[in-house]
Amino acid sequence: MKAFKALKWVTAGSMTALLAACASGPTVKGDYDHQADFAQYRTFGYMNPLGTDKAGYSSLLTERLKDATRGQMEMRGYAYSATNPDLLVNFSAKLQQKTQVTPAAPPMGPYYGYRSGFYGGWPGYGWGDDVYQYTEGTLNIDLVDTRRKQLVWEGVAVGEVQNPETAGSPQSVDKAVAEIFAKYPFRAGVAAPQVPDKSKR
Repeated sequence: MKAFKALKWVTAGSMTALLAACASGPTVKGDYDHQADFAQYRTFGYMNPLGTDKAGYSSLLTERLKDATRGQMEMRGYAYSATNPDLLVNFSAKLQQKTQVTPAAPPMGPYYGYRSGFYGGWPGYGWGDDVYQYTEGTLNIDLVDTRRKQLVWEGVAVGEVQNPETAGSPQSVDKAVAEIFAKYPFRAGVAAPQVPDKSKR
C-alpha cells in the first residue's frame, strides 16, 4: 500500500461515512496508560478547541461526537463538568486517499503451464497491475488527564469510506463511538479494568 496522495480534515458527512459506510465495518483499537490511576477520574469535559474544530467554530460533527461520547462516559459513571473535569475528551478526524497495487502474475507463470514453453505472448504481453484507489477514514477519541496534561486512553476507528453522502446521521456517529468505547475498560472511580484487557495493539 503506497503513501496517501492527499490528506484533509473532513466534514460531518464525510467523517460519519468512515463510521457507517465501511464495507465490513471499521477496525477499532484502544490502548491506555498502565501507569495512570484511573480511580481518581470521576468527571469529564471537552478540550477547547477540539481537534474537529479546525475552522474556528463548533462543527456539526463535533456536536454529534460530544453528544455520543457524553452518553458513553455517563453510562460508565462519569459526571460532566464544564469547569474542573478530571478528564478532557478530544477528537481527531481525517481522510486519506490511498492506492493499493497488486502486481500482475508473470505471463508464463503456473496458470499458463499448459503452453509448456512452446509458445508465449507477444512483446509486452501480460495482464497489467491491479490498481485499487480508495479513501480511508480515521477517527480518534482521546481521554487526557487534565492535571498532568497527559493522554491516558486512546480509541481509534479506521475504515474504508464507501459513500460519504449517505452516512451523515447522528445514529451512525452513536454507533461508531459506542464501538470505540467498547475498547475502554474502566468505570468512574475504579482503578482496575472492568473487562478483559484486549486494548494492546
